[in-house]
Amino acid sequence: MKYYIIAGEASGDLHGSNLIKQLHALDAQATIRCWGGDLMQAAGATVVKHYRELAIMGFTEVLLHLRTIFKNIAFCKQDIEAFKPDVLVLIDYPGINLRIAKWAKPLGYKTVFYISPQVWAWKESRVPTMKQTIDKMLVILPFEKDYYHNKWQWDVEYVGHPLVKVIEDEMQKPPAQKLSEKPIVALLPGSRKQEILKKLPIMLEVSKVLPQYQFVVAKAPGQEDSFYDALLQPYANVSAVRNQTYGLLKQAQAALVTSGTATLETALFAVPEVVCYKGSNISFQIAKRLVKVKYISLVNLIMDKLVVKELIQNELTTDNLVTELRDILQNPARKAALAADYQALKNVLSAGGDASAKAAKSIYDFVNRG
Repeated sequence: MKYYIIAGEASGDLHGSNLIKQLHALDAQATIRCWGGDLMQAAGATVVKHYRELAIMGFTEVLLHLRTIFKNIAFCKQDIEAFKPDVLVLIDYPGINLRIAKWAKPLGYKTVFYISPQVWAWKESRVPTMKQTIDKMLVILPFEKDYYHNKWQWDVEYVGHPLVKVIEDEMQKPPAQKLSEKPIVALLPGSRKQEILKKLPIMLEVSKVLPQYQFVVAKAPGQEDSFYDALLQPYANVSAVRNQTYGLLKQAQAALVTSGTATLETALFAVPEVVCYKGSNISFQIAKRLVKVKYISLVNLIMDKLVVKELIQNELTTDNLVTELRDILQNPARKAALAADYQALKNVLSAGGDASAKAAKSIYDFVNRG
């Protein structure tokens, strides 16, 4: 069969590559054309648009690049029509993928959306159109199934979270070179310059209070070394790594983590963490009015309780970080409770198997049922 897959970000490239491997295992005749990255290409797909060309984030940036965005959408439609796939597989990336789904439906293309946009947090108004234009929705967070069913009368399929298998595979690899003789605290301050500048300086000050630990910063792929050098230079027990975030988490005793998928990755590595969020006051006030969730961490959202401490906006201070970090490093009861909750989280996200394999089987069966 012919599959056309669209992933527009690094995470989509990772999950898309694992999906492609499983599709090839099921379908020896699979021909796969995609938007994605190096991992999807290595898995056996033909990449026609690399996600590096698509990295436009933020309201102002989107406005400045509207012409490029519309050119990309037009190219995508033409490429799909020329390829004539049996199914479109749309991986997250809602800005483009929801437009493509809406265009594809009246033309008779079968569409599977893998990894739902976070409409339960914001932009809920998208759901009616999604329900009309997406033939099959595969979700990776357990509460999403109930959300769509109970609120929108839409039966979607929960396949589990693909990161579980990714991190299990990582844990089987031989240990990397030891990053420090001291116990390590990982600092994951995010990927965008503005968010790093808001949070990393506060995180770094913690190192002065806890000199017995080595603090190691995970550098973002899109930021230059020189950007970090100026920030890290004043701190004696701080170092950094690039393209080694998983290796860092395998060695870390604890972590200070920006909200996002990294909070979930850290938990799946069973590393005690404190979740950090700080934005401009205007952005924070807007987000408070638009985002409709109890927690900012995926760990807490999935477990529906406060598993990991969240320090948000004015609560994100060096003193508060020191207090919380000491607790998760030195309090045996807290560490035991976290370990139990992390295991429960992993069990929920496993959903009885490999999410990528389950998603591939669901897509393959859906297309073959006609």
